[in-house]
Amino acid sequence: MTRKTLATIKLASLKANLHALQAKAPSSKTLAVVKADAYGNGAIEVARYIEADVDMFAVAIVDEALALRKVGIHAPILVLQGPHESSELSYTFSHNLHWMMHNQQQIEWLSNSNNCDENWGAHLWWKFDTGMHRLGFAIEDFHALLKKHAKYINQHSVIATHLACADENDTAHTTQQIDRFLEQVAQASMPLSIANSAGTIAHHNARQAYNRLGIALYGSSPFEADNTQMTLLPVMSLSAHIIALRSIPTGDSVGYGATWVAARPSIIATVAIGYADGYPRHAPIGTPAICRQQRISLVGRVSMDMLTFDVTDAEAVKIGDKVELWGEQLAINEVAEWAGTIGYELMTRVSARVPRHYEYGPEPASKKER
Repeated sequence: MTRKTLATIKLASLKANLHALQAKAPSSKTLAVVKADAYGNGAIEVARYIEADVDMFAVAIVDEALALRKVGIHAPILVLQGPHESSELSYTFSHNLHWMMHNQQQIEWLSNSNNCDENWGAHLWWKFDTGMHRLGFAIEDFHALLKKHAKYINQHSVIATHLACADENDTAHTTQQIDRFLEQVAQASMPLSIANSAGTIAHHNARQAYNRLGIALYGSSPFEADNTQMTLLPVMSLSAHIIALRSIPTGDSVGYGATWVAARPSIIATVAIGYADGYPRHAPIGTPAICRQQRISLVGRVSMDMLTFDVTDAEAVKIGDKVELWGEQLAINEVAEWAGTIGYELMTRVSARVPRHYEYGPEPASKKER
């Protein structure tokens, strides 16, 4: 590797986040969400490192689950979108997959399966819509569905919902969703799953039998207002190096479209990363980065392979210096706010041409009783 653009993944920080989140709900079981290549951090490496510390993994689609099985991950895996076609159900027992069931067609596939009996209940999660209006059966239909499909929905099945606004300071919508859900399922005596990362951190009623931990595992706050409800350690640090420095006079412009014009004699650093690597093309002038523990500002448009920063006021900057685009010195959510997006998108969009370098902490401890 000659270009020094790199995503450094600190797995010990990920495990510290995991344990801190588990401490919020010590009676709950943990699903570690590793969809989208563990939010860009590397699903295989992440799953291997924390498998002994979690109860299950969760992915979006069956292909992600099969990739984990191929490399020897043994923990149960929940497929959050459920089966996309009936043939996928054949992996249920051979690959220890669990399915988030959310529509009538999926029930018909179950009914048409030759070997579908009450043993399937332990591999089926049932999603109910309490206000997200994306996936799930209507929560008001819970008892009717339970009665009609008792063979598939039994005491071993998990009943789930998804919170739409748990990451917002206004808790009214979240409270309403949780209350609607708990009111309908209260007499069922079945394991429940409500909490995502934000729900686990901020809503105690959402902490039920299973919590689904996603973005917070990777050290990014799930809250729109990045408050101090919980300290999380950044896991990914995205960095690149300065490959050119040039001095430009007052009045000269930088980059495509001449969108930034120097108001004074300036020193411009060209950094070897761009939107093809996942840095947001729409990041505006002024978006910060860190070089030699100093904040520098983006100038000009983001190019496919390069960025330009004003380093006029930064001391001792030279070609070859590392620039942190986000990570331990600069929160990913701050960069996301500048770019008008969220940390989830930045993290998951770091492209495959950016090598991941894994820093390992202590070997995983034995799974604790929780």
